[in-house]
Amino acid sequence: MRFIFKTHYDQDIRLAKHGGHVFWYGALALVMVAAPWLLSEYLLAQLTFILIYGIVGLGLMMLAGFTGLFSIGHAAFFGAGAYTQAVLTNMGWPFPLAMAVAGALSAVVGVVVGLPALRVKGIYLGIATLSFGFIVEEVFARWEKVTGGNAGLMVGTPKAFGWAADTGDSFYYVCLVTAAIATLACVNLLRSPTGRAFVAIRDSEISAQSMGIHLAWYKTQSFAFSAALAGIGGALYAHQIRFLSPDQFNIIQSIDLLLMVVIGGLGSLHGAFLGAIFLIGLPQAIAAVKDVLPPSIGQAPGLKAVVYGLVLIAFVLFEPLGLYGRWLKVRAWFQLFPFYRKGMFRRQKSFQKSERLR
Repeated sequence: MRFIFKTHYDQDIRLAKHGGHVFWYGALALVMVAAPWLLSEYLLAQLTFILIYGIVGLGLMMLAGFTGLFSIGHAAFFGAGAYTQAVLTNMGWPFPLAMAVAGALSAVVGVVVGLPALRVKGIYLGIATLSFGFIVEEVFARWEKVTGGNAGLMVGTPKAFGWAADTGDSFYYVCLVTAAIATLACVNLLRSPTGRAFVAIRDSEISAQSMGIHLAWYKTQSFAFSAALAGIGGALYAHQIRFLSPDQFNIIQSIDLLLMVVIGGLGSLHGAFLGAIFLIGLPQAIAAVKDVLPPSIGQAPGLKAVVYGLVLIAFVLFEPLGLYGRWLKVRAWFQLFPFYRKGMFRRQKSFQKSERLR
């Protein structure tokens, strides 16, 4: 009995479930570390953006994918972190300290939003967060003494104790380390009682409350943690883009972030980075095929929005689990080959929440 308990405990605390995970994640880590030598300067910059948006996606995934609270104003937390980082860096603060303050301030803003939003859910919560996003965008535009208003704000080079990330390679490694730490933090949080409470709230609030889970407390924690990661991502974004203006954190940015986690796959940490790859890669793909398309289509001003909308509709209708859900099906197909049967991967009707307990 003692041996069984020990084995079960070891499996619970082990990050990698089996040797295959160790091999593939190790290979991925090696490729990511070697990326500056394998990619051009432009592609490395795009990979840096993927890491930054992946960090923001992790926060939004914890809120929407694991707690079931949708935010359509997440660009507000993203912008709060970016402007805080820019202001503190320009004042001479060390980069790590400024980023920590940016994440903490964004978490406080998340609590401010989360507390009034506890009484609403569903589409009403989306409207509340959307309204907050409009308010924060207006603050960025009007508070000219701090943010520079519509004229924008230049962002200094990240420096800390005599070291400066003044090249694309060095800043890429900063983003890579930050993304790895954020991912490990999310993995461990989901294995904790707090993470399990998030999932219980997502599946059924009534059932979670009947088991003694304090809904207001855990929802507020989810908002704070999600906003903190968005603020850290915003701090890195400020240094990568080097110039901030209020229109970078508008409703379009919030919709892009929500679209990122939905297409990546709600309820999976992998989906945050798959969605970031989609968010950064799709505009490049559209630009690549513009010259091939007829001029009436390729030069249309709303082409990007139309493609985004069509892709989102296609995923909602045919692959609601997103890119990660499709990968799981492909992996299962290879694992079962050739012992699969026709119709095995047909999508079944399912619900995240119990219809009876809503």
